[in-house]
Amino acid sequence: MPVRHERSAGVIAYRVGDAREPEFLLLDYGKHWDYPKGHLEQGEDEAAAALRELAEETGFDDVDLIEGFRHEITYMFRDKRKGLIRKTVAMFLGQTNAKRAKISDEHVGAEFLPYEQAYERLTYKNAKDALAAARQFIESHSPA
Repeated sequence: MPVRHERSAGVIAYRVGDAREPEFLLLDYGKHWDYPKGHLEQGEDEAAAALRELAEETGFDDVDLIEGFRHEITYMFRDKRKGLIRKTVAMFLGQTNAKRAKISDEHVGAEFLPYEQAYERLTYKNAKDALAAARQFIESHSPA
């Protein structure tokens, strides 16, 4: 059976916390912690899909995507109906002033966490790598 390729998009959402440090939003999918993300719809570009998925999964509609950041995550998984799938997810970085997420029924929880706690909470290495890239981008583009 051939490998099926799918594309998705998501947002590494953050806010500036009380300590003036970024706090990153993670969603609890029940079995793992990850970012809001999902499939591109017909005719939709990656950034539009990422923002739509973020709004659907968290209720956030006030996120500003940070220009210049795009990080791809690629992984393989097996679907019972579709077989082997190679998924590529375009991750964007977005800043929000939101205090708490209104999670969809896809999730059991959501939390804004400082970098170190978010890094530990994330389940998969490729998600941790994306968080590290986002933090490095924020630090290198912040005024001194």
